[in-house]
Amino acid sequence: MGIRILASGAFTPSLTVTNDDLSTIVDTNDEWIRTRTGISSRRMSCGEPTWYMGTQAAKQAIERAGIDPLDISYIIDSTITGDFFTPSVACVIQREIGAKNAAAFDISAACSGFVYGLDIANRYLMTDDSAKYILVVANENLSYITNFTDRSSCILFADGAAAVVLEKSNGLFTSWLGADGCGMKYLYAKTGHVPNPFEHDAPYMDDGTDEEGPVGVLVQNGKEVYKFAVKALPHAVRMAADKIGMDIADIDRFIPHQANIRIIETAAKNLGVDLDKFYTNIDHTGNTSSASIPIALNEAMENGVIRRGEKVCFVGFGAGLTLGAVIFEF
Repeated sequence: MGIRILASGAFTPSLTVTNDDLSTIVDTNDEWIRTRTGISSRRMSCGEPTWYMGTQAAKQAIERAGIDPLDISYIIDSTITGDFFTPSVACVIQREIGAKNAAAFDISAACSGFVYGLDIANRYLMTDDSAKYILVVANENLSYITNFTDRSSCILFADGAAAVVLEKSNGLFTSWLGADGCGMKYLYAKTGHVPNPFEHDAPYMDDGTDEEGPVGVLVQNGKEVYKFAVKALPHAVRMAADKIGMDIADIDRFIPHQANIRIIETAAKNLGVDLDKFYTNIDHTGNTSSASIPIALNEAMENGVIRRGEKVCFVGFGAGLTLGAVIFEF
């Protein structure tokens, strides 16, 4: 039992922030950013909520799929920048698109979130005979939690959303998910809390992060994240392929998390795969966390890069630390 992507949709904010724009607020320049990341520009929110961006992407995917929102059985939303502690972004999207028959929930797996969401969707389609369509959305407002005084990280992150409508398929499907919580200290954003009125002399609980570090913004150890990512990408692909005894050379197209072009280049080399098989758009989208893979997918579909019947691999890696890959017949 596999999945079939009926259609995709995407939404990116109208505000384009170039490398030159960033050089006006931090000590950097266009050449420094491009040579280290592959990014020339990125989109950032002008105040559009996460749920709004996800809704626009979802509406486009549903319209392209030609389905009735009432036939959607599940809405799975991936985000680390929800607009509320509760309710979930998925519930707001359910309201906005009129999918009142759908169960709705969010997942938090950072940059691997879309891959995790597809794996979950596949399991529902395999086990729930009543499930007709599943909507998987990834929407991120990373500019909300970016530290714009840190030139090593603020040059990377961007905002956007994308969605896919899925149905059951008899085509090839394999997946593998993983995590390494010991590496959580290398990429995180603390929420903070308001002390309750009965809290006195609260004990310090060491979570492995910097106790005096900033709250509410992303903190990244770029060197450690890079070391993890260049190993995680090929490892996740191999693990998913090995499940079905598949030769990686038989994969027609890879759409990786758009984190850093150098990571993608190194990982492709480690896999022994020609870089031409990797679809990238990081140069004009930046790193949109879990939204990066489906945004790239939507662009690839619009440009006719992916054809029906091809074997496609999505692979993600990010905070958590999380990693995962899905390989399926498109």
